[in-house]
Amino acid sequence: MTAPERMELPGDTAVNGSTGNGNAGGAPLLTVEHLTMRFGGLVAIDDVSFRAEDRKITAIIGPNGAGKTTVFNCLTGFYKPTVGRLTLQREGRAPAYLERMEGFRIAGEARVARTFQNIRLFPKMTLLENLVVAQHNKLMRASGYTVRGLFGFGYGREEQKAVEQARYWLEQIGLVDRADDDADSLPYGDQRRLEIARAMCTEPVLLCLDEPAAGLNPRESADLNALLTFIRNEHRIGILLIEHDMSVVMQISDHIVVLDYGRKISDGDPEFVRQDPAVIRAYLGEEEEEDLPDIVRQDLSADDAGGAGAPS
Repeated sequence: MTAPERMELPGDTAVNGSTGNGNAGGAPLLTVEHLTMRFGGLVAIDDVSFRAEDRKITAIIGPNGAGKTTVFNCLTGFYKPTVGRLTLQREGRAPAYLERMEGFRIAGEARVARTFQNIRLFPKMTLLENLVVAQHNKLMRASGYTVRGLFGFGYGREEQKAVEQARYWLEQIGLVDRADDDADSLPYGDQRRLEIARAMCTEPVLLCLDEPAAGLNPRESADLNALLTFIRNEHRIGILLIEHDMSVVMQISDHIVVLDYGRKISDGDPEFVRQDPAVIRAYLGEEEEEDLPDIVRQDLSADDAGGAGAPS
């Protein structure tokens, strides 16, 4: 099944007549500059800068508590950064400064889609309904935001497109035969992939995935790798990925950013990051130095001397 015709969205307004989605060969799709996020005295993100290219998979990794999800929350409008600029640049279009936008505009106009660490499907809706409801913005526009619009030809046509889009993505994740089953009847791994399909039904230019491989077995992780590679290659969008499963990160990522205690410690391709001593220390810890400071060694020597002369 071929991808259904894409509906023009508010964020599609072009500059100089351009109609392309991509940024191939141009500026990065996403540029994060000096991102800082403070919660009172706690600095969750400390002066982080990186770029995410269009039509590539950029992974953000790091130990627990490194600030990865906080970066996503800033990008998608859940948090307003204390400091920093978040620029989404699509070819032929004016840049979108995400830090200035409300969350619903980031999704609807900048066209940034997101999944979460915990599954957030509508459990008692069918698979098809979960994917159609993700397209409610364009259906509401087709209705003219009135009940009368439901009876017009325009709404019926857009509703059919929404169903076709939903069926297309169900086919891509191998669940079209279960279109009428409730979402909570699916195995965990299938629910994960359904969530990604639902995000893709919003027709994003940047897809943000927060630990999509969490809890998956090796076969399910392989299926996830295939799906994300398909999205990157066939739908030609940028993917930003938070993940702890290194079998996923190293196999499919084009670029990796490593955070530790809210700061960026490494940034490069998978091979560079794999060999980076700073990354190894962050994950495995750092060996204690054998050479002690002189003052500490003198104190220890004095204690040993005093102990040797003491009566038993």
